[in-house]
Amino acid sequence: MLKEFDAAKRRIFRIMDDDGVILSDQYMPDISDSELLKAYQNMLFARTADHMTVSYQRQGRIFTYPPNYGQEAIHGATAQVMRHDDWLVPAFREMGAWLAKGATLKDIFLYFMGYEVGNSWPGAHHFMPISVPIASQLVHATGIGYAIKYKNLDEVVFAFVGDGGTSEGDFHEALNFAAVWKVPVIFLVQNNQFAISVPFRMQTASDGIAIKSVAYGMPGIQVDGNDFFAMLKTLQEASEFCRAGNGPILIEAVTYRKGAHTTSDDPTKYRSKEEEEGWEQKDPLKRLKKYLIFRNLLSEEDEKKLENQYRLEVDRIFEEAENQPPYPLEDVFKYMYADMPDDLRKQQSEQEKFLQWKLSNS
Repeated sequence: MLKEFDAAKRRIFRIMDDDGVILSDQYMPDISDSELLKAYQNMLFARTADHMTVSYQRQGRIFTYPPNYGQEAIHGATAQVMRHDDWLVPAFREMGAWLAKGATLKDIFLYFMGYEVGNSWPGAHHFMPISVPIASQLVHATGIGYAIKYKNLDEVVFAFVGDGGTSEGDFHEALNFAAVWKVPVIFLVQNNQFAISVPFRMQTASDGIAIKSVAYGMPGIQVDGNDFFAMLKTLQEASEFCRAGNGPILIEAVTYRKGAHTTSDDPTKYRSKEEEEGWEQKDPLKRLKKYLIFRNLLSEEDEKKLENQYRLEVDRIFEEAENQPPYPLEDVFKYMYADMPDDLRKQQSEQEKFLQWKLSNS
């Protein structure tokens, strides 16, 4: 499949159409009905939590948050393929994959509330911190891949980046070295059509992102990122390819960021209602839901019950995070360096004095 849909052939890989109808059984991925239903439920939970987090932010109960709305099939497929010992190197918009790797929703809430402990992911194995500096995490992913190869381990790195990140130098450096060293890294570009307000057509003159793989000497494939089956099949084969010692692979998942870039953004300023309505027909959960209903694996009533259950669960977890004791002031300063430099010590001392003054004058 990777050869037939190689990026140089300029064919997008798709298994399911916008109505949830399978176009060809030839490439259907290996997944049982129970696993498929569970994957859909996990994606629905992530979407429910995502919507509610935006609401919490609008209520002033959490800080700036980057919605995942519309990109759940990519994360859900990654969750199915990623093993315990594999590495997840995230950007900042992959909630479903984070949860699958062992992060909890409470961890995520604490992170976006500003708690340093929220970035430690105590239950997640081989999970790197969220990376807000665009594309810097990809160089780290290549380094991890080099260590895996050096130690002859059976592990794969799943490294995420957005389409805007492909304009950063780190993207090109990471892919170049990964290909030269033949390290087991899956570079997964979520092409959601916008880097904040910059449309994809202004990011590159190339015919997509996947085609860039040709220049680096690695396989590349462009996939319908809203097609759960296509994403799953691609990631299954990509994972096998990397584990076999064949080097890295570049996947361009063509999707759409249905929400804002972050809760500080207003997408109505730079994209049209007609465009949004067009992409609404390609919604990943709606497409998979139609397939599940056709297969009698799900009903509308089942989904409504699940949504109500998930909303209660998300609210409970959020309230638990809200009741977290205040974090120590030193947490703001002590994690940047092994030995805190004098300028940070001075800043901490000044902040302590300010807080004491504030308390005495309240």
